[in-house]
Amino acid sequence: MELNERILHYLEKCGQVDTLKLSSEFNEDHQKVVGAVKSLEALEMVISEVLKSTKWELTGEGEEVSNKGSHEAVLYNSIPENGLPQAEVMKTVPNAKVGFSKAMSAGWISIDKSGGAPIVKRKVNSITDTVQEHLIEIKKGVDNLADNVRNDYKKRKLLQAVTLTSFMLSKGPQFATTIKKLETDLTSEMLLSGSWKTLQFKPYNFDALGQPPECGHLHPLLKVRSEFREIFLEMGFTEMPTNQYIESSFWNFDALFQPQQHPARDAHDTFFMSSPARTTDFPMEYLERVKKVHSQGGYGSQGYRYEWKIEEAQKNLLRTHTTAVSARMLYKLAQQKEFTPQKYFSIDKVFRNETLDATHLAEFHQVEGVVADRDLGLADLISVLDAFFKRLGFDKLQFKPAYNPYTEPSMEIFAYHTGLGKWIEIGNSGVFRPEMLLPMGLPEDVNVIAWGLSLERPTMIKYGLNNIRDLVGPKVDLQMVQSNPICRLDK
Repeated sequence: MELNERILHYLEKCGQVDTLKLSSEFNEDHQKVVGAVKSLEALEMVISEVLKSTKWELTGEGEEVSNKGSHEAVLYNSIPENGLPQAEVMKTVPNAKVGFSKAMSAGWISIDKSGGAPIVKRKVNSITDTVQEHLIEIKKGVDNLADNVRNDYKKRKLLQAVTLTSFMLSKGPQFATTIKKLETDLTSEMLLSGSWKTLQFKPYNFDALGQPPECGHLHPLLKVRSEFREIFLEMGFTEMPTNQYIESSFWNFDALFQPQQHPARDAHDTFFMSSPARTTDFPMEYLERVKKVHSQGGYGSQGYRYEWKIEEAQKNLLRTHTTAVSARMLYKLAQQKEFTPQKYFSIDKVFRNETLDATHLAEFHQVEGVVADRDLGLADLISVLDAFFKRLGFDKLQFKPAYNPYTEPSMEIFAYHTGLGKWIEIGNSGVFRPEMLLPMGLPEDVNVIAWGLSLERPTMIKYGLNNIRDLVGPKVDLQMVQSNPICRLDK
């Protein structure tokens, strides 16, 4: 018979039984018996009650003592009739330190110091190794030791207490000596034939979690990106197309009124393309106006007064900021017959030839917001920034004057981080210069305010990461990606 049915037949005779006894009776592993009991319990054929008991077992050292004798007996037996120098005894006899102490306490040996060097001699002619006898009895399952003796053996690490968990079985509401196969699924055939009325169905476990489906998991950056995107959309912004990673120097630098000798255009700061190295696809009228404002000035500005070269503007590169996308969108907005106020945002990758460290990568995500409207100023920028960052959970903001080639005035944005207990820089902002906007063809009374910040830094703060290489790159812990919760910012 199967083990399950053997348990049922035994329970039919006895009414109640301990699983430890069943394990002994059937000569089966106790865990195997418990597994069978659990399956019967699921069918409500048996009821089990947890029992806990303590059993004393020999340790590895205790097993050795039961076979070879106690440490004190081994030491006593190693001493010849004429005695042995104490130094040699301590050096040659196993566990001599414990054995010597216990043998001296038992009065089995003595030390003769009359000849100079101490000599260990037998004090009695014969001994009885009660420790070995006790451990042999324990090994056989007989435990008649006094508590103080047992505790002494425990201190000597010869015995250890083992907690046994077993189950007391009794008959359940569906008890029977044979096991009926329960149906798990209600099929259309059962419904058509009516056989479902006589069949027994396995009860459903509605608390079971089930097999987790094989699926992918969103990276923390994508979770935080979704929250940022939601904030922009709630504030009425329109997302800009940012799928063009390769940009020309014209849109990345020149259109933003950034001079051609600016350090950011150096290969040490920017990734330039080798193939195709150049582009010639420009709106030529706009390019000429940009060239003029750089080299000669205009729109109330004296410009940079240098010889502007189209060869520099034609160089292809991996965009260093998403402001290049903002420039394209503002130029497109300027081509409309009638200007309409717009609010744009973008969240995407940018590339800079940075030295890699715990907080910098050669590629990262930039979050950018742009608002174009008539008569905007610094007060409007501060107001929008306050509303935006409050949705990120930053209530305390400070602004520090800064310099950007394409914004004037410009401000660095600082927020008080309650967790760190200090002010941290979280972004940059400013009002776009007329030298950037007016060559595009925007009306003179239209101003554009903008701000930007990275996506990685707030993600690291949100998920408690100190090293950006734990967030991006080959050292990322995939378990961290899988187990981290959905990001929820304190809006």
